[in-house]
Amino acid sequence: METLHFIGGTIVLPHETIAQGQVTISRDRIAAIHHHPVRIRSGEAIVNLQGGYLVPGYVDLHVHGGAGADFMDGTPEAFRTVCQAHARHGTTSLLPTTTVARPEQILAVLDLCRRFQEEDTGGSRVLGAHFYGPYFGPEARGCHPADPLCAPQPEEYRPYLDRSASIVTATVAPELPGAEEFVRACRDRGIRCNAGHSHATFAQVEAAVQWGIRHVDHLFCAMSDRARLRQTQAYPMRGGLLEATLYFDELTTEVIADGKHLSRELLLLAHKIKGSDKLALVTDCNRALDMPDGEYLFGPLEGGERIRRQDGVGVMLDGKALASGVTGMDHAVRTFQQLTGAALVDVVRMATLTPARIAGVDQELGSLSVGKRADLVCLSAQLEVQQVYVDGTRVYDGAISEGTQVASSPSPR
Repeated sequence: METLHFIGGTIVLPHETIAQGQVTISRDRIAAIHHHPVRIRSGEAIVNLQGGYLVPGYVDLHVHGGAGADFMDGTPEAFRTVCQAHARHGTTSLLPTTTVARPEQILAVLDLCRRFQEEDTGGSRVLGAHFYGPYFGPEARGCHPADPLCAPQPEEYRPYLDRSASIVTATVAPELPGAEEFVRACRDRGIRCNAGHSHATFAQVEAAVQWGIRHVDHLFCAMSDRARLRQTQAYPMRGGLLEATLYFDELTTEVIADGKHLSRELLLLAHKIKGSDKLALVTDCNRALDMPDGEYLFGPLEGGERIRRQDGVGVMLDGKALASGVTGMDHAVRTFQQLTGAALVDVVRMATLTPARIAGVDQELGSLSVGKRADLVCLSAQLEVQQVYVDGTRVYDGAISEGTQVASSPSPR
């Protein structure tokens, strides 16, 4: 369909909303944004938002799986399953996130990322990989398996970086031997670097910022802070990755806003200090998205860690720690707003433009702007996903009906 008009709802822009605005897309691009209804030609298609919202497609920087599949399964079918599942929750672009695993398993995922950067998934767009593990601090590995953990060494990571075209971001614990060389090698190849799963000290993070690290994975989770470092440090007390993330303006970060990982006060703190331009929402979602409670594998089918889905989150089998998320970005948007009372434009920006900027794709994605890709989500007044469009093509159809013929255009104000 070449031209499509969205009417009858509120348009959410990066810093404002337009009540009863109108957005027109032409093929795969946003063609026009109007602050009031304008004339529609006979025969052109419309979508009536029915009092809901039109927002940019969500961008997920940190996602492992969904609908029973994990990207680490290493098959085209798994990629399509996960991408189609997350599209139903409003995500139109994502970074398939690897886990700690054997090198050949990780390489297979990187190769598939490259394939699906060019090939339609039927759901969310694959921007490229988030290379995540095996360069984690052992004491901060979370639900990742212990055996493949290692420090970065050039002969080991060279095959990964040979696939730099398929990698958008890469995570490393800054305290590991060889971390600086790894970060500099990534930066030389255009790969953006994160700190994560780390018990680094404040000083080690300060050094890592100088190397080029600019983002920190899932704030408050699997990271050092003053309390965690207390047992290993003499007085005076020193800060860790948590405090450094909040302090350094160069660092962006992300939160898992599923209502289980972080309390209301931690979400409020993160938002107050980092702001909606430096704080992204992520799902960190595993294969249990849209699946019943029970046991699942986190990571590859061979060598993954067994976890359990219960009470709306992933947990370790012993019940003593969380093990990634099981909900989509739509849930994160609703939950963050409900818990913090933040303005809708701020919350939507944290799920769209801010992660797009962190991934380096904000010129094409992340906001409703003329000329950008037509990645759109129609939400109900309760922020429930109704329809999802990727490059102007509808990939999920909920309650909103589309009219292909317009007998008469709305009257302009």
